[in-house]
Amino acid sequence: MRSRPTIKDVAARAGVSRQTVSRVINNKGEVSDATRARVLAAVDELGYRPNAAARSMVVGRTCTLGCISPSLTDYTFASIIDHAQAEARRLGYFIFTGSAPNVADVKPLLEEMLHRQVDGLIVLNPRADERYRHFQPLIEKGMAVLYLNNTPHGEPVSSVHCDDLDGGYQATRYLIERGHTAIATILGPDNEECTSDRLDGYRRALSEAGLTANPSLTERGDWSATSGYQATQRLLSADQPFSAIFAQNDRMAVGAIRALRKADLCVPDDVSIIGFDDIPLASYFDPPLTTLRQPTVESGAQAARLLVETIQNPGRPPEQISIKARLVERASCAPAPS
Repeated sequence: MRSRPTIKDVAARAGVSRQTVSRVINNKGEVSDATRARVLAAVDELGYRPNAAARSMVVGRTCTLGCISPSLTDYTFASIIDHAQAEARRLGYFIFTGSAPNVADVKPLLEEMLHRQVDGLIVLNPRADERYRHFQPLIEKGMAVLYLNNTPHGEPVSSVHCDDLDGGYQATRYLIERGHTAIATILGPDNEECTSDRLDGYRRALSEAGLTANPSLTERGDWSATSGYQATQRLLSADQPFSAIFAQNDRMAVGAIRALRKADLCVPDDVSIIGFDDIPLASYFDPPLTTLRQPTVESGAQAARLLVETIQNPGRPPEQISIKARLVERASCAPAPS
């Protein structure tokens, strides 16, 4: 049976000392970028993983992180967590993950993670409800906490989030460039930061094009396909014509497509639709959905990397990282009907 690679093997592969490998893995000491790259390449090639028990005795930490999410089944959350776990493993850390759908679920989950002596916490959507209050005492005591998908409101914590304002702007601008001037939008829940940011981006794009945001062309959903269907029915029943819809997520977009079909309208010939997220099924919708791709890979990796750096360097100032969504063109948008 093949033996597990050791720090000595990594040092030999990278052509450096074991002390240098240790400094790179623990992100301590001065190491040149070229040397760091060689060591990390050797770690990946050999599949080296630090011994957690030995490492915790050396550094005085458990090398574990906690991650609390409103859901583990939502695609965006699950994808972000998956990539955070991969980056944490690369850095020699393990992530305990749990879901807290409601604020009442946070306390017992948090207590369990603290009982396991996690070194830091990743919290997804802490401002969607009052759950952020559970983390404030820990932040005040100096525990490393990182917000994902929300920006702090004065708390001294780092955060990683999608630039939702730019995403809403990109989506709306894309429709305007195709000649659409009456653009409806279907919003997410009003307690989520991304909803207001995407709406601000929508309004900004309209304003820059000399168009006025019509309140009658704004409907609210709850991220579900059913809510997108019902919101589109309300738009169709109002006496306000529109030629395009920006749905703030892909599931609401597919609900909108169904409602338009039921009204004998064709997508994209009669009405264009653009979504947000780029869930795996988006390319299989009929028609395949033009959408904004959430930066889940980058968000998860950056979150784990930034939290570990904060743990290893307690005096590190908080950092706010905003990552842009990417437009994915498919077949659900067309030039505005003449």
